[in-house]
Amino acid sequence: MIANLLLLLTACIWGMGFVAQALGMEHLAPFMFNSLRFFIGAISLLPLIWYFKRKRTLIVGEKNSLLLGSVALGIVLFIAASFQQVGLLYTSAANAGFITGLYIVIVPILGLLLKHSTGLNTWLGCAIAVWGMYFLSIKDDMSIGYGDALQLVGALFWAVHILLIDHLARKHSAILLSQIQFMICALISLGVSLAIETTVLGNIGLAWGALAYSGLISVGVGYTLQVVAQKNAHPAHVAIILSLEAVFAAIGGILLLNESLDNRALLGCALMLLGMLVSQLPLRYLVMFCREKKISSPS
Repeated sequence: MIANLLLLLTACIWGMGFVAQALGMEHLAPFMFNSLRFFIGAISLLPLIWYFKRKRTLIVGEKNSLLLGSVALGIVLFIAASFQQVGLLYTSAANAGFITGLYIVIVPILGLLLKHSTGLNTWLGCAIAVWGMYFLSIKDDMSIGYGDALQLVGALFWAVHILLIDHLARKHSAILLSQIQFMICALISLGVSLAIETTVLGNIGLAWGALAYSGLISVGVGYTLQVVAQKNAHPAHVAIILSLEAVFAAIGGILLLNESLDNRALLGCALMLLGMLVSQLPLRYLVMFCREKKISSPS
């Protein structure tokens, strides 16, 4: 129960992170905001790395492999975060949260290329989620909003990022990989920002709240809570609870950004969340649930 509550808190923190990212761009351009928040995130993990190093539980592995892997992760993270951040200029935090959450469905599908096994529940969940995205993002003229399209591409790269971490974390400390990849992503984002964006130094101070939340809370606290909770939680429960990040993003957008969702969008959000949950539940659990409902029915 404690582990599940910590995961629920993590989902809340990450969901509200979409609100912070949207607010931050009232003062900073997307790439500069990403650069600063990932620099802060990288620094926030230093105490955690020191703690695990002191406990001698920090797995470094082969240094060249660690460096190459971290660079690859940093590049993919930069691409995913850039699509997400720029997309927030053209869509709501609620839409961004739900569409980004599709990585939960995309991961096992991409896993097929790596010869991972994929159950029927994944395909069923994918179908439901795609149906939901139709109601959430597809307009009457069958076009998709620009911001939603950027979030969808970002979700693809978030899925690639997860698969890379799954591969590299078997050889190296996940925390160390994260800290280095955050620095790589921050440096690339800074380079792009200096090349194409104009930043007023005073605006960095105006965005301090959003930067602090995105860097310290979303990355530092959120990542730490996830690591602690996953020691005592079932992997399936972890994925399902963390998928609620999308729900908290929608709640935060409505309460803090005055966003609104019409009935069509709400239906889309509900279907996408259902698809995410179905994709993470083994099919036998769904069958058992349906049988129990049938047995308990008065008829």
